[in-house]
Amino acid sequence: MRQQADAAVVWKLAELQHGAVSRSQLLALGYTPAAIEHRLERGRLHRKAWGVYAVGRPDLSRYGEFMVALLGAGSGAVLSHESAAELWEIRRREAGPIEVSLPRTHRRPRAGVLLHRRRVLGSAHVMHVHGVPVTSPALTLIDIANGISTRHLEAAVNQTDAVDLLDPPALRRLIRAFPHQPGVVKVRRLLDDQTFRLTDSELERMFLRLVRCAGLATPSTQRYANTWGVDFIWRTPGQQTRDYARDHAHRLAGLTPLRFTHSQIARQPEHVLQLLNAEVRRLGSRSSRAGPSAGV
Repeated sequence: MRQQADAAVVWKLAELQHGAVSRSQLLALGYTPAAIEHRLERGRLHRKAWGVYAVGRPDLSRYGEFMVALLGAGSGAVLSHESAAELWEIRRREAGPIEVSLPRTHRRPRAGVLLHRRRVLGSAHVMHVHGVPVTSPALTLIDIANGISTRHLEAAVNQTDAVDLLDPPALRRLIRAFPHQPGVVKVRRLLDDQTFRLTDSELERMFLRLVRCAGLATPSTQRYANTWGVDFIWRTPGQQTRDYARDHAHRLAGLTPLRFTHSQIARQPEHVLQLLNAEVRRLGSRSSRAGPSAGV
């Protein structure tokens, strides 16, 4: 480059951007259009898109391809939709253009890039993965929801939890920030307590759909029975009757049984805590008298 110091700066920038730099960045660093053309002719820069170059070598990683799309889209652009799902590793790579979201702009679409214009794209919903700006996992799931089947969306939600990005309760809380965003209704419906259960595989998800079609009660998933892990488990009427009999016996003995469902504990912790605190206060009010304690 023009000076050794300039070359070091460009190489550092390219390293941060997975081998890609934009023409505007080079101009901001002091390079003239003629200097840029000279380096293109010498093979030090390689044109990857209009105004975007690979530094040194023409081949780029997938992250580099993402950066080319983002740099070409302009300031404020972030990876989104299926491309974001690929980067988060919650969906496999899909054939087609790289999808990018950016604030409303008059920038024209480019070959191989699908632009999604948004009125607002808050910083709270933009993150970085391997240095690539990308929509948050919650917003990514909302963005892809209407473009895929419910079965594939369910798999993506499960994968988001499996790779420790978001569990369903956290996702349920976060989607409240997008009340009018296309796709949020479909995600919320999927997370409904009566239909959604975490599963480990597509086979289990298929089995749950058959269970619903057969009119069976929704089973608990991923539980333990007799020290063995089981995928699905139902409580029979006889078992439920014994549960009630046990509760009645506890009450006759002066104990207060408190039952909470898996969904309540996972998705309604405030409700569970409110009941527990109420029970603690109740017990505290009778602490001056000798009496049995509550059982949970």
